[in-house]
Amino acid sequence: MAHPKRKISKTRRDKRRTHVKAAMPQIAKCPTTGEAHLYHRAHWHEGKLYYRGQVVIDATEDEIEA
Repeated sequence: MAHPKRKISKTRRDKRRTHVKAAMPQIAKCPTTGEAHLYHRAHWHEGKLYYRGQVVIDATEDEIEA
């Protein structure tokens, strides 16, 4: 196995790792409800699950049928 000839300083090590950062998540606005949500994620609003502006699951219908 290869071994370094000299110890790499903390500063030099940290310079190499500068591109690894936490990024802020992108926030989208639902065209139907105006709710803020993460891109490519479904979100609940008033008992309904929305994805791309359309209702995917309506929880209020489940309560009526049961």
